[in-house]
Amino acid sequence: MYDVDTAFLRTFVTLADTRSFSRTGILVGRSQSAVSGQIKKLEETFDRQLIERDTRNVRLTPDGEKLLGYARDMIAAADAMLTRFRSDDLIGEVRFGSPEDFTTAYLPDILAAFMHAHPQVLLHVSCALTRALIDEFETGLHDLVLIKQSAERVHPGARAIWREELVWVGPASESLPLGFAEARDLFAQRGRPLPLVLSPAACVYRERALAALDRAKAPWTSAFTSPSHAGCVAAVRAGLGYAVMPRGLIQTGVQVLHDWPVLDAADMCLLAPARPSPVVVALAHFIEARMADRKGAVGQVPM
Repeated sequence: MYDVDTAFLRTFVTLADTRSFSRTGILVGRSQSAVSGQIKKLEETFDRQLIERDTRNVRLTPDGEKLLGYARDMIAAADAMLTRFRSDDLIGEVRFGSPEDFTTAYLPDILAAFMHAHPQVLLHVSCALTRALIDEFETGLHDLVLIKQSAERVHPGARAIWREELVWVGPASESLPLGFAEARDLFAQRGRPLPLVLSPAACVYRERALAALDRAKAPWTSAFTSPSHAGCVAAVRAGLGYAVMPRGLIQTGVQVLHDWPVLDAADMCLLAPARPSPVVVALAHFIEARMADRKGAVGQVPM
């Protein structure tokens, strides 16, 4: 009788999302050769080729596309089973840190559901920028943090759990030109660079925005800087400048700009200690599973 290892399925799903053996190895904590071995084992189990690869690209075969949905379902079911049978005796305390925008937009319902499932867990939540969260985690102030990272440069020990599509945004009013060529030409005629609404340095959204404009050889200036997502939204809404934001966090008064330079995505990652407590593991799994339902996961959390 054949059996399917969920660890191999997690590797397969991660590879399907990243399309990179090296990136998958980082996310699942395995070498590239181990990733290849796990994929080969799955192909032998199903007697189907699941992956096509050449020197530059990784693609799913038609059978791989069919398996992907089943794999996601099995991983979700396994995580739900672990949560259900670990929940009865779960007692402890977790100090959790997260960026303000995601805490406000996504996490209240998720954290409330976790507390309902584990009433004997004491949860402390605080919000800060990613750089501050990492520093605080490394000094022992947090047991678990959610951080924004560049896919090509993930903090050691962090594990990506979903990928965030980034978009250019401008005011919903006509206070600024919304087309990229039009905006660049208008501000060039005024002898001014493009005005940007940015988070402070060491923010992946800021890095993505500036890299895209530098590739397009478009001059820019920081017109408004705020560590708060709400502050950046207000500045864009008022017409102070253009910004880069996650598509899922667009608010009233702000609209997506479609012909601006292409932006790379950002990874949302969980950073936990090398030997997390059962309570930390349970919260990490809970956040990952709930966000996977909403957005599509790209990796697994550390165990």
